[in-house]
Amino acid sequence: MKLFDYMKNKKTYLIAEMSGNHGGDLERALEIVRAAAQAGADCLKIQTYTADTITINCHSEPFWIQTGLWQKEYLYDLYLKAYTPWEWTPVLKAEAEKYGMDFLSTPFDFTAVDYLESVNVEFYKIASFEIVDIPLIKKVAQLGKPVIISCGMASVEEIQEAVDTVHAAGNSDLILLKCCSAYPTDYHIMHLNTIMDMRRRFGVPVGLSDHSVGTLADIAAVALGVPVIEKHICLSREDKTVDGAFSLDREEFRQLVNDVRNTEAVLGGVCYGPSPQEAEDYAHRRSLFAVCDIKAGEPFTGENIRSIRPACGLHTRYYEELLDHKKAARDIPFGTPLSWDDVAKD
Repeated sequence: MKLFDYMKNKKTYLIAEMSGNHGGDLERALEIVRAAAQAGADCLKIQTYTADTITINCHSEPFWIQTGLWQKEYLYDLYLKAYTPWEWTPVLKAEAEKYGMDFLSTPFDFTAVDYLESVNVEFYKIASFEIVDIPLIKKVAQLGKPVIISCGMASVEEIQEAVDTVHAAGNSDLILLKCCSAYPTDYHIMHLNTIMDMRRRFGVPVGLSDHSVGTLADIAAVALGVPVIEKHICLSREDKTVDGAFSLDREEFRQLVNDVRNTEAVLGGVCYGPSPQEAEDYAHRRSLFAVCDIKAGEPFTGENIRSIRPACGLHTRYYEELLDHKKAARDIPFGTPLSWDDVAKD
């Protein structure tokens, strides 16, 4: 699994979330897997539920979505359209691994966890809405595999309870994801600086689950040092799949990968002094030169020596020392880089 290797190497692990963007078509789902791999994703993620495991077929008011991207839908009807058939899971997992990607899923109930165990998934994701499902978190944590938990909408107390549940199960391989569960997410409600507070407060790595449009938030998150970014991927927003409005298409996801890797390159490590490229211009720094002809025995003055480019003369730190009653040891032509051989002994 690449996740912890990436964290050791301080690279950002990029998860491509398929969700319901397959539109109920296995061939489209497989094409999304290939698109994610070609874009450079490190992991392909799906969601494991059915309409019956995530809710009930009830059309009363509490089950009616009144606002947002999926308004005027009943929960059961939405999930009936959006779910990924479980029998696709080993097929999608094999396709992801064929292209060198890890495979991850979000279970939404105990039966989903049991099923994912039967196909040997290596780690688990808990969705933001399930951060309050303590029995589900406990069951996943007890498996001893890495756990990623999204924290959209969660209070400090709710996140702490989830963290404590994982740790109480003897599992220390936990990553939290800062998340805003608005679809799509406006920049002004993302508050990415919360990532740093979460690190300090909960003592675990913190990444980003991003539902905003474009890649700006992801670049900012990389600058904050996140170990993981999760972003939805679709083949084309023209397909009008359930999550298409806040997903990146294949070319945009490729751009995300490029932007993230270039941001990592720009941030680099801690480095002082000239880089190999800068070293070529090192000789063009300033140093002390004779800026007119100076006769032997003549004192150095502000008129006959100056700090100028290039850097082959005495260091500029000696400028005031030379002006303090120092004299030329020999004739010094105009344009000569000064050396201690040009300075008479006291």
